[in-house]
Amino acid sequence: MVVVVAIALTIVAIQLKPAQEMNIRIEKMQNILISVNMESTPKNAEDLYKKYIINDFVLNEKGEETKGINAFGIDFALEMKKATGKRNLPVFIAKMDNGDTNYIFPLRGKGLWGPIWGYLSVKSDFNTVVGTQFGHKGETPGLGAEIDTRRFQMQFTNKKIFDEKGILTSVAVKKGGADPGDMHGVDAISGGTITSNGVSHMLLDGMKLYEPYLKKHVRL
Repeated sequence: MVVVVAIALTIVAIQLKPAQEMNIRIEKMQNILISVNMESTPKNAEDLYKKYIINDFVLNEKGEETKGINAFGIDFALEMKKATGKRNLPVFIAKMDNGDTNYIFPLRGKGLWGPIWGYLSVKSDFNTVVGTQFGHKGETPGLGAEIDTRRFQMQFTNKKIFDEKGILTSVAVKKGGADPGDMHGVDAISGGTITSNGVSHMLLDGMKLYEPYLKKHVRL
């Protein structure tokens, strides 16, 4: 009986694997699209992705393009476990209906209860934030879990990742609220201090990985 059940479970797992992989692929497309403020559904995500994501490429940590690697296929969580200098860093390029070109960068960090992740997109000045997308494994509902809401994520739009001196400052999530004119700060989540700090660190550390590339192109 045990052998029969084991075989049956193996067969089911094999049969379900293609569907599971497709779901992961579609969800990744949706998340990338959200970072440029493009909402999608599982049904239209692939079509919208093909329409708006016009190119992608991979960088090394010196900001140099690496040929022969599929950017979309990179598991960024695994890349972040590699030793410094050995990571492959994907970049996605979106062409929007208004003619703007946006550059999208993946992020990975730590929240209160586990990993957090997401994407940040910038305009062609490589400084002005277009949008963000954040996700989490197990942050507290109503508190840290709020990072995956559009209300929280939309705060980052039009913020700056470089200061006026050209220093990569990123955008911090500030407890007690950010000043209205603060181009490098947004309001923290009430009761979610550790997760908010995790997002701040994720953004700064994540964009520092891309700093050599960004500095080649940034316009202040």
